[in-house]
Amino acid sequence: MAAPMAVNSGASLWGPLKELWETVDGAILRRQAETVHLLDLQLKKHKPHFLSLFKNPPKSAEQREKVRKASTEGIAIQGQQGSRLLPEQLLTEAFILSDLFDIGELAALELLLAGEQQQPHFPGLTRGLVAVLLYWDGKLCVANSLRTLIQSRHGKTFTLDLSGELVALTSRFTDELMSQGLTKRILTLVSEISVTREFERLQKERGLGNEKHRKEVSDLIKECRQALADSLFSWTCQSPLTKDDTLALIGHLETVTAQADGSLDSVSLALVMALLYCLDVSFIEQGTEDRDDLLQALPLLTERQYVSAVHSRLMDGQPWRLPGLQAVCRLAWALALRVLSQLPQGSGLVEFTEADEALADQALLGDVFLFMKEGILGCDSFAQEEFYVRRLHSLIADFLALMPMKVKQLRNRADEDARLVHMSLQMDSELPSSLRKDLDHLMVLIGEFYSKDPFGLELALEFWCPTESLQHTSLQGSYLGMALQRPPHKQVVLSKFVRQMGDLLPSTLYIPYLCMLKGLANGPQCAHYCFSLLKTNGATHSDNIQGASGSPVSWEHFFHSLMLYHENLRRDLPNPDSAHYRHPPLRGITQRELEGLTAFLQLLTSIITWSENARLALCEHPQWTPVVVMLGLLQCSVPPVLKAELLHSLAAFGKSPEIAASLWQSLEYTQILQTVRAPGQRQAAGIEVELNEIESSCEEYPLTRAFCHLISTLVESSVPVNLGAGLRVPGFQPYLNFLRDAVFLPFPTRAYRRPAEKWEVADSVLEVFHKLLRDYEPQPSDFIQETVELQGEQLPAHKPPGHSLMFHLLNDSPTLALCLSLLEEGVRQLDTYAPFPGKKHLESAVLHCLCLLDLALQKEVVFMDLLRESQASLLVSPLEQLFQGVSPQTRRADHIVNIGRYLYHSSSNPEAAFQSAKILRRISNYPNIQTRLVGDFTHDQAVSEKLMAGFVECLDNEEAEEGAEREDDVDRPKRVARIRHETQIHILNLLITSLELKAPNLALYLLGYEVKKPVSSTNLQDPGVLGCPRSCLHAILSLLQRGTEKRSGPVLTQQAPHLAELCYQVIYQLCACPDTSGPAMRYLRTSQDFLFSHLQHLPFLLSENQIAALSQMSWLMKTAAIELRVTSLNRQRSHTQRLVSLLLDDQPHPQHAADGESGMEEDTRSVSGFLHFETVSKVRRKLLSVLDAIDFSQDMPELLQLDFFERTQIEQVISNCEHVNEQGHTVCNVKLLHRVLVAEVNALQGMAAIGQRPLLMEEVNSILQQVVERNRVRRSLSAKRHALQSWRSLVETLLTACPADLIPADDRQLIIRDLLLDLFDKVLSDDAAGELMPIVAGAVFTLTAQLSQSVLSEQQQAAGPEASSGFASIANSALHLILRKLLDFILCTGGGYQRLRAHLYGSLLYYLQIAQKPEEAETLQTAGKAMWERLTAPEDGFSKLQRENLAIIESYGKALMEVVCRDACDGHEISRMLALAVLDRILSIDRQNQWLLYLCNSGYLRSLVESLRQDDGALQSLLAPQPPILKPLYIYESKMALLTRVAKTGQGAVELLRCGLVAQLTECQVFDMVPDADSHRMMRDPSGFIPSPIDRYRQILLPTLRLLQVILTSTSMNHQQGAAQVLQWLVVHADTVQSLLRCQELSMGALKELSLLTSIISKTALPGVLEMGGEVNSAALMEFQGHITRFQRLCLSLLGRLAGSERERLLKQAEISSPGESAEQREEMEVAMMQVCTNIMEYCQTLLLQSSSQAQFSICLFSPSASEPAGRDGGRSDLSSSLQSIAHSRVPSLGLVLYLLKNSAADFFRFHQSHRQSLGKLQSLDQLPPEELKELCQGLVSGPGGVEKISSVQRSLLAKRRLVQFINNRAKLLALCSYVIETCLFVLWRHLEYYLMHCAPSDPKDSLVTGAGLFRSRLTDESFGGLHASGGRGIGLSRVSQQDLDLLKGDMAAGFGEALQRKLLEVEGLYSQVRSRYTFIQALVRRIRGLLRQPKS
Repeated sequence: MAAPMAVNSGASLWGPLKELWETVDGAILRRQAETVHLLDLQLKKHKPHFLSLFKNPPKSAEQREKVRKASTEGIAIQGQQGSRLLPEQLLTEAFILSDLFDIGELAALELLLAGEQQQPHFPGLTRGLVAVLLYWDGKLCVANSLRTLIQSRHGKTFTLDLSGELVALTSRFTDELMSQGLTKRILTLVSEISVTREFERLQKERGLGNEKHRKEVSDLIKECRQALADSLFSWTCQSPLTKDDTLALIGHLETVTAQADGSLDSVSLALVMALLYCLDVSFIEQGTEDRDDLLQALPLLTERQYVSAVHSRLMDGQPWRLPGLQAVCRLAWALALRVLSQLPQGSGLVEFTEADEALADQALLGDVFLFMKEGILGCDSFAQEEFYVRRLHSLIADFLALMPMKVKQLRNRADEDARLVHMSLQMDSELPSSLRKDLDHLMVLIGEFYSKDPFGLELALEFWCPTESLQHTSLQGSYLGMALQRPPHKQVVLSKFVRQMGDLLPSTLYIPYLCMLKGLANGPQCAHYCFSLLKTNGATHSDNIQGASGSPVSWEHFFHSLMLYHENLRRDLPNPDSAHYRHPPLRGITQRELEGLTAFLQLLTSIITWSENARLALCEHPQWTPVVVMLGLLQCSVPPVLKAELLHSLAAFGKSPEIAASLWQSLEYTQILQTVRAPGQRQAAGIEVELNEIESSCEEYPLTRAFCHLISTLVESSVPVNLGAGLRVPGFQPYLNFLRDAVFLPFPTRAYRRPAEKWEVADSVLEVFHKLLRDYEPQPSDFIQETVELQGEQLPAHKPPGHSLMFHLLNDSPTLALCLSLLEEGVRQLDTYAPFPGKKHLESAVLHCLCLLDLALQKEVVFMDLLRESQASLLVSPLEQLFQGVSPQTRRADHIVNIGRYLYHSSSNPEAAFQSAKILRRISNYPNIQTRLVGDFTHDQAVSEKLMAGFVECLDNEEAEEGAEREDDVDRPKRVARIRHETQIHILNLLITSLELKAPNLALYLLGYEVKKPVSSTNLQDPGVLGCPRSCLHAILSLLQRGTEKRSGPVLTQQAPHLAELCYQVIYQLCACPDTSGPAMRYLRTSQDFLFSHLQHLPFLLSENQIAALSQMSWLMKTAAIELRVTSLNRQRSHTQRLVSLLLDDQPHPQHAADGESGMEEDTRSVSGFLHFETVSKVRRKLLSVLDAIDFSQDMPELLQLDFFERTQIEQVISNCEHVNEQGHTVCNVKLLHRVLVAEVNALQGMAAIGQRPLLMEEVNSILQQVVERNRVRRSLSAKRHALQSWRSLVETLLTACPADLIPADDRQLIIRDLLLDLFDKVLSDDAAGELMPIVAGAVFTLTAQLSQSVLSEQQQAAGPEASSGFASIANSALHLILRKLLDFILCTGGGYQRLRAHLYGSLLYYLQIAQKPEEAETLQTAGKAMWERLTAPEDGFSKLQRENLAIIESYGKALMEVVCRDACDGHEISRMLALAVLDRILSIDRQNQWLLYLCNSGYLRSLVESLRQDDGALQSLLAPQPPILKPLYIYESKMALLTRVAKTGQGAVELLRCGLVAQLTECQVFDMVPDADSHRMMRDPSGFIPSPIDRYRQILLPTLRLLQVILTSTSMNHQQGAAQVLQWLVVHADTVQSLLRCQELSMGALKELSLLTSIISKTALPGVLEMGGEVNSAALMEFQGHITRFQRLCLSLLGRLAGSERERLLKQAEISSPGESAEQREEMEVAMMQVCTNIMEYCQTLLLQSSSQAQFSICLFSPSASEPAGRDGGRSDLSSSLQSIAHSRVPSLGLVLYLLKNSAADFFRFHQSHRQSLGKLQSLDQLPPEELKELCQGLVSGPGGVEKISSVQRSLLAKRRLVQFINNRAKLLALCSYVIETCLFVLWRHLEYYLMHCAPSDPKDSLVTGAGLFRSRLTDESFGGLHASGGRGIGLSRVSQQDLDLLKGDMAAGFGEALQRKLLEVEGLYSQVRSRYTFIQALVRRIRGLLRQPKS
């Protein structure tokens, strides 16, 4: 080490070694690609660890000193800057640890630091205890790596099929280790390391924690020893050891001792097997291709010294500690020598090979076979290693095949012994002492060895030689590939051994021989051969029935004996009532016979278990009738042990359903379990008595267990409903009662001689319950109480057994209580971690209990529903509520906690954990229980930690693997891996379900949230920080994070796609729920950088599981969308920026550091991107590649092709079987459908049906496959929809919610272009699924909206004319392409999908908006340009784009027009509105009027016009105080907007009139329903969304008025037709019009109405309009005139109000009522008032002009008084004001006009001034102070503090918009003012000319007042003077007195003074001349001046 020693916080004794093991494991066992190189590096790095295996770094004084100073001076830690001070306590612990393991002080310190880091993974342990675990785990990693490296070598026994390169690497490495003395090191370590020794040391230093810790430490130590021994074993399997190593191994074995039961421990066994493989030469027989190479490498053949050394060592007479072991080695060596002697190479070794016989004899003397059975087979681990089994098999087979003479000697010796035994029995002397039982031991060994076949190898087939050719071609044993091939010599010898041993069998060998046969009959083929052997052994039937000549080992002999026993014993059947029954005489069967019978029954059971043919053949044999005889024997008095064997045999027979049915009946008939009481019988008989009296007193229960086993087997095939009919109430109930009441409930209280048997009984009975409940489906018939007639009385019938079990489980019954207490007992036993008798059966019983509860929970819903419907009187409670009961043992409600605690034992009991998770998940669906559960789970701190640790452990498990469920899963590790995986799935589903419920819930507790405080106050931390335990959230994250740092992406997404999908879903739910979101997102962002590290690996592509991959991406994208929104809101720019650039960049990303602060480099990168765009290759944007991963096409299953079933009915059945599953997909329940269809097939009667059955079943199968496929398609479509939806929300969030300046405008447009074009390409491909179109349409809508916005804002920013050269960053060609695709999309949706087209119309509108010219400031200069200049100006970008757009739209021709027009006229409201808007837009740009022509010609326009009449009713309903819905209003507005657009062209307006538009409107009654303004003030909608009734009325009226106004304007050429129709409308709705003109309250809305109304009235006042009405009679004409006169009067009085007094008041009022929007409101009001004045003045002008062109014939509209309106400044003169006040209500005076003129002139200058100022501001916008900018924006931003939040760029844009608005408003006001000034002057001039020139005053004494009436009449009668041009004016004129006229002239002269005239001329200079109406004002002023200066006539 270098001088500055830094501490590795990962602990050099653990971290690096763990990494080494992961690399070795990945390369060799998991075959990961690209790992060979890594492995090479790791091996080079760790070579010292292997060379000095398990050597620890030494202590040193220097290190000790350094560690001691760490608390004062600090110590350097690798990867951290500076040094760290460590607490004293830690250093003390380090020294203890250093002494304990004798390791260097720094290494000890490192271990402790690592322990501290890893502590969260080991809840409940201190860092020191964790360090102990890590120390041993590091050792284990080295040992495992060594073992795996050695296993990967190439050799003689097995191969792992690895690449040559890898094998070469590992072989080179391990050879080097071997040459450095690995064997001796391993042997030393195996002897040195022992659990007890280590535990003593640890105990002394308090290095042991709780039971779990002890178990883990001892397991690690044992595994280390095992791995070392296995390494040696694996080596010898593949290649031999050297001489010295072999001798060392033998030397070690000499000292080995056995365990207490005589067997070897697994480590010694591995070493024994290693030696046996060293001495193995049997591979020579197998002719593999590399045999010669292997022979060359075999030292037995090549090294004489080797043979000699081993030989002398084994021949050595020194006895070993285990003589049996010595014997085994000698036998192996003898056999090896025998093989060598037969090989040519062995000729040189004669001196040794000669000794094989002697060796074999020595081995036999050492009881070799007995030791093999007890010492080797007795070891648990023997059956777990295939190559142990194979080696022992070859040892036995070689002995029998290679040493036949020895075998013969053994047989002779056995015969001899048998004779001696026989003689001694005859003479009653004791047995001779010299008996050797070698052959017995050999036979028993063979029987034991072959009866277990865990790997399904069927090695015993070598003992059977097929005599006849096999008919079963399916049977393929080791040598049966060819049926008639001659079997190999070895097989012949072995089969001969089996046959000959059975000939003339001495009685002593009878039982061993049967044992041997039982072993050899293990397996389907072996059983068949054995059956044949026993059949052929029997005598032929012609022999006498005694069967004396037959072999004793034959069916004939055996069944004959059974029959004889039965005959004999039946005679002795005691009377059940006799008193002696308790102690029946057992004189029938001796102990020897009992053993013989037992052995034969076991053989029989084995054969018929494996071979169905044997089962049927024996059962149906007419003479033997085994089933009957056995049942008969069961009734006799034979020992329980024999009865148990009989029952086991019957159970084996019951495996065939054919036999089972009859067996049930026989069982019932023989009353083995008494189900019928004979009348007068005092006590029970049968098995119940045996259990209660015999077995209980013996404290052994073989019979009960066997009975349970029999019932369990029979229940599997079926339970006959009519069991016992005629004698009792039929059914299974009595059996169930017996099992429940006599076996299950009393089992805990019975006494047991063998403790394990207690759990065996429980297991066997619970297994039956489990099967019964599993096959039970609640049916309505179960809840109806039926009765049965029995011997004349009606008795209630029995329910199905499953029903009875359900009933007991859904009540607080003893059964349920016992199940729950069994679970409690189970978890208590498991918590001790100690082995105890019956552990396996206890675990199995617990598992059955859990399954029962799970099934009950699963079926209870249906059960209780049916129960409710049936109204039966049963009472049941839901199981989940019963779980809340109090446990009698602990006095606490902890049943659910107990169930949850099984998760803590998932490593040792994966199935129990799986069921436990399943039950918890079912319970989690009930919200009311969740809160209780949280309380129960957190009640006790220790239990709470354990539960959390259990859940976490299940999720963390590394062995879990996703795999399809298969029934025939033989491979246990695979099954366990799948179960672990399913457990994880259940836990995640539990979390998902719980998160949807209100807090507190289980999920929050398991994910580490606060359950006692508000959820949102949680602060999530890394495990271990601030005492935060490792929670499920940490487990989920570590599952997902594995592999994110590598290029391949998160490992979980590929290895367990479904699991990954659920993990992402949990995380999404945490982020989406408002309570949990804050803490979760903070934690993910800061501690994990979760989203960035996962999003960079998108898209996930899984060819075989596309659905899961899509779902994973969906949840991830939804989470990302939330993250983007949240970080944008919180202004966390760097986070948002990273994600945005990750998703959108098309430059390749350098995988930069994961710190969010990479702002600098990003900026420089984007700059360089612009400069050298060619040099950097573009990559696909992440978002686009995700879109690529969603396949829009979907293969649909074809229709069913059915021959037998009716398709419509089948479809009906399928739809009946459909349900909505947890994910919300509608799927068909395939199992249910299968049941329905099979029932249908079974119901068919008749021969024809039976013949067709296979075909029918085939069709059923095809239907099911089709349905499975349909389900898959639905799931697939749903996943695609979900993924697309998430993609869309992510895109929308990116574009709308993120700060706009994160993506520059030019990039933004290109991104949107790419997204849009890709979307279009995918959706327009021919095979795109229709189900995905709506989502795409939605996305297209958002994207187009964003594009339009982006382009517009870019143009607003690019000020100045030069910007229009390139229209925007996005090229026009791209825009055209988008438009084309959009139109294609609209067309491809065809007739359906109208709602979908709504989105597309919206998109089209946004798109067309791009080419709309933005509002520009009216500078009043433009008129200066000549017409020519305007015509020759170059076309700007907008109009160019508009023209091109139109060309594209027109290229689609009629098809597009048809679709849009059809949607506009009919269908869904929103689509109609948007289609109308699209028509409106297109008509506005369609200069050629193509679309208008189509609209008119195809009748769509007429249809639209005529629909107005139908809208009338709907609109009337809208004016009710509480309107139903506002849709009709919106559609009406859209229609009117379109019609207004049509009316804007002359051609369109004429067309509308022709369609009768005005007539339709005239008929509408809605206009007459003016709501009462006051009464509805109360009915305001508080949200402000629904307008008040008066506002709704205005929304209906204003569009109509606008439309009429536009028609009047457009039809000005042939004006009168339009005007007459409009006049008709005015007259029909005259009352409404008048009431509006009289309007009291002049609000904004009222002013708008007035301005439109006055405009229409003024435009209808045309000469000759009335004649247009046709031949009208005079009365109607009179009425018409009356109305018109009234309009005129009202208009003039309105002028009085607006020009005069009310104007200022109204503007003030507007400011007070809504101060927020005061500026704009005021501007609008000003414009509206000016507009009304303008319209009325225009009306006056029209009337004047119309009456006559000369002043003297003109009519008078104003009275000759120049006094101005009162109330301005107290009146000018009293007289005039008093007069005025009287006349004012009647006729306005000329003074009003003068007043209006003055005001307008004043206003004009005010407006002109502000217009000029604003223009200045607009030109120097950049220089404006920020306060002023803020003020300008204020009106356009809603919400308090809104202005503060927006960016400066945005602010200046808004300010610019506001200024333009203001400027244009002022320009409009200027235009109105100047027009009012001109008309006022004109009206004044005409009136003054009349009054002062042509009017003859009447008698001066008459006052104006009296003349007023006549003056009125003149006004009214002749308002349309044109009609009565020569009417009698004289009357009226005479009434104006001279005084009036003088006064008028004086006042006028005063009012129309110099100042005013100057002003007016200035107006003309400033404004009118620019507008090119020269000197009109000048001329009029001159004339008026002239009139007023005239001398009096």
